[in-house]
Amino acid sequence: MSQSMQIIESKDDLIKPFEDGEKNHKDFKIGTEHEKFAFFIKNNKPVPFDGKNGIESLLLSLKKFGWESILEDKRTIGLKRSKKIGGGTITLEPAGQVELSGAPLSNLHETFNELSEHKEQVDEIGSQLGIGFLGAGLTPDWSLEEMPVMPKKRYKIMKDYMPRRGNLGHNMMFRSTTIQVNLDYSSESDMVKKFRVSMALQPISTAIFSNSPFIDGGLNGFKSYRSEIWTDTDPDRTGFLPFVLESSMGYEQYIDYALKVPMYFVYRDGEYIDVAGKSFNTFLEGNLNEVKGKPTYLDWENHLTTIFPEVRLKSFLEMRGADGGTFQNVCSLSAFWVGLLYDEISLNIANDLIKDWDLETLYSLRFNAAKYGLDSKIDGIDILNLSRKVLEISREGLKRRNILNDNSNSEDIYLKPLDNFLKNGKSPSDELIEKFLNNWDKKVVNMYKEYTF
Repeated sequence: MSQSMQIIESKDDLIKPFEDGEKNHKDFKIGTEHEKFAFFIKNNKPVPFDGKNGIESLLLSLKKFGWESILEDKRTIGLKRSKKIGGGTITLEPAGQVELSGAPLSNLHETFNELSEHKEQVDEIGSQLGIGFLGAGLTPDWSLEEMPVMPKKRYKIMKDYMPRRGNLGHNMMFRSTTIQVNLDYSSESDMVKKFRVSMALQPISTAIFSNSPFIDGGLNGFKSYRSEIWTDTDPDRTGFLPFVLESSMGYEQYIDYALKVPMYFVYRDGEYIDVAGKSFNTFLEGNLNEVKGKPTYLDWENHLTTIFPEVRLKSFLEMRGADGGTFQNVCSLSAFWVGLLYDEISLNIANDLIKDWDLETLYSLRFNAAKYGLDSKIDGIDILNLSRKVLEISREGLKRRNILNDNSNSEDIYLKPLDNFLKNGKSPSDELIEKFLNNWDKKVVNMYKEYTF
């Protein structure tokens, strides 16, 4: 029996996936994920799942590149690829946002090659189907009512539960995208340090990569409205985690937190069973009415994927603060965090930088980063200057890694887009707002030509 199907007998067993994630530094990997909106080129409208030019057709057409179907109720709702030919998965977010979850790779040059290959593939198939891909953190003009719904049962459960906990959950599900990177740790103490540093600096990532100033065809008043949406989605499972700043922080503290987060579903025999709002503790005791017996490790792992803090712990750490964006920004996001967290000197410098920040500071940084982006100034902290400082810490970390491509370039070449943002003090959102006001006659439709993925 595989470990994922083994029964969890007690709370003590819940630590195993986190301990299993520990790796030697030389074995650290980089897992980059990004989402993008699919739209019909002829009318700039969202692409539904069904139809000869729909999302499922897009997935099926991508199989020519060696991808295999992931099925649910006999429909292709995702793709996977064997490690021999690159690995990774292509999955769908609730409204058909196309997500590449990249394979665990050894360096950023491999990440760039993976992304380049993916872009070539989706561009080729997209052009055949009349589909383009938009690199934005939020749909600029599609209403919630226009958004297609993918036939994935877990999303049906989430959709029904979301309004019970917040007002903007459906906007998060159907109208937003993100770029994320998954990074390893070597021990519990290494995890804690990386968790603290990355959680504290997520607002910096939010400000630099802010790319969601529009909604319903006009300005929404934020540089990253995607980030603001998360503040009114579900307080049980989002935001900053206060205990991460405490001296007692470790695997056990994260487990205690995860156990308090209400469940969404349990997966049994190919079916998603709705247990939304129920306690995993009750499941652990074998007293969940909807499902007989105790949970498996797969149940625990599935539950961990339904928790959405700014930084998420699974068998790795997931950075969750950045808006979705164009191709160049995807590798830049991974480079930004690899330089900070995978070089010990940079990690220690970053840790010294944030060690005195309290929870109030983090929430203030987050709100201001979402609202004002790189223009934020709070409590003596100038986010633009801080972003420049953090970027230099990351750059030096990448240089010390000294991993070169075939042209003898270090991994810091992938920070160049961020250099341009910070040199001018303008994030992608700032550029979009300027074009909207000065060049586009206040018509966001121009995004579909100028900001394709």
